[in-house]
Amino acid sequence: MSTTSEDEQNVVSGEEEDDDNSGDESHLEDEEESNNEEPSDENDEAGEGTNGKINNEETEKELNWKDLGLNDTLCKACEELKWKAPSKIQKEAIPVALQGKDVIGLAETGSGKTGAFALPILQALLDSPQRYFALILTPTRELAFQISEQFEALGSSIGVKCCVVVGGMDMVSQALQLGKKPHIIIATPGRLVDHLENLKGFNLKAIKYLVMDEADRILNMDFEVELDKILKVLPRERRTFLFSATMTKKVKKLQRASLKDPVKVEVSNKFQTVEQLQQYYIFIPVKYKDVYLVHILNEMAGNSFMIFCSTCNNTVKTALMLRALGLAAIPLHGQMSQNKRLAALNKFKAKNRSILISTDVASRGLDIPHVDVVLNFDIPTHSKDYIHRVGRTARAGRSGKAITFVTQYDVELYQRIEHLLGKQLPLYKCEEDEVMALQERVSEAQRTAKLELKDIEESKGAKGRFKKGGGDDFDDSEHFTGARKRMKTGGGGGKTNWKKAKRK
Repeated sequence: MSTTSEDEQNVVSGEEEDDDNSGDESHLEDEEESNNEEPSDENDEAGEGTNGKINNEETEKELNWKDLGLNDTLCKACEELKWKAPSKIQKEAIPVALQGKDVIGLAETGSGKTGAFALPILQALLDSPQRYFALILTPTRELAFQISEQFEALGSSIGVKCCVVVGGMDMVSQALQLGKKPHIIIATPGRLVDHLENLKGFNLKAIKYLVMDEADRILNMDFEVELDKILKVLPRERRTFLFSATMTKKVKKLQRASLKDPVKVEVSNKFQTVEQLQQYYIFIPVKYKDVYLVHILNEMAGNSFMIFCSTCNNTVKTALMLRALGLAAIPLHGQMSQNKRLAALNKFKAKNRSILISTDVASRGLDIPHVDVVLNFDIPTHSKDYIHRVGRTARAGRSGKAITFVTQYDVELYQRIEHLLGKQLPLYKCEEDEVMALQERVSEAQRTAKLELKDIEESKGAKGRFKKGGGDDFDDSEHFTGARKRMKTGGGGGKTNWKKAKRK
């Protein structure tokens, strides 16, 4: 793997990004406010906006897929996927895209943005079939696989061929897939650049459509070098779509995407979460964070949870602790090998595990319909990430809950989130006596998790590898079922450690 894809892997884990950008995005809201005027000017120049469309909501409600201008084949594909009617963003974006215009799409997460760009591309592909027809760029690998599934589902009747090009997977098999000249390439920027530089005969000169999903993240500094290389080799005569739940307002960044007279399609306020989402905060001392987490998981037992942590190490430690308490938790973070990441995600999607503990690698775009509750165990450093995290629940009209843990050290970060949302969130009420009754059991589980984490590091000969980025050596902790049980069978050093721990 070349340097580019390794860099990309670090960015995906969501930690390096915090270090790099904490300086220039610490006053995120102020920057957004100050730049608020500019995009509307850009929009006026384009000669089209959302005014006039969104105000006609009553007439729009009657629209079906056929009314948007889609052909019979795609209308049938939507019906087979049980997409009964177009969502707001689809009603707004699809007709504009079918007219051959560049689109900037802004809608709350879980509102059907993938369909809004996939359907116009597939219709254009049907009208003029060719290989290497569209390139979709995404910031995370899991999102790339999800978009590919959506394209294949919508295009199954017309034989659409897709290729996913992401880091952490075998480059040779990806090169063979690209050699078969698929219609749609879905890629993360780092690995695509690797192929452009190393694969003979591979180029993107024929591309007719470029899509940036989660565009604000791709246009950020994280992918600057890779994106510039990709844009240089793309043809100028192409259509460009930018989609996200939180779009950057900085015109310079948008100009890098080389848009031509874009139409801005906006079906939500500046930053908005869906109406069906119930949001709460809980104010707790940092030393009892784990105890409150276990209490909430017990109180809402039977639901499906996504828990967001700030570091890879924390996801594994929390998962080990919950597993020691008999809860079916599985971690997902950027330093697991790609196959293990997909395996963890699939176990959660298949409902074999009810708790997924993740870094921000899973905060954007992933569509897992059965997520009932999102817990922000560690508060996000950037306020925009909150919108993406809580968007993992209450998707496509369903309801959901989000609870943010606020300790004495997180007050400022939490106030920024409230400022971004433009409202104060209600307090989630807990009976303190009930919570503290769990303290002893949780402390025991924390000790077990610490011993197991230490044992993982020692057995792999990889002390501190979390910091250095040693991907394949850290699995999803599935084979750890509690230090006490494992150490009895594991012999020697393990037993001694456990005795020492008991004496303490």
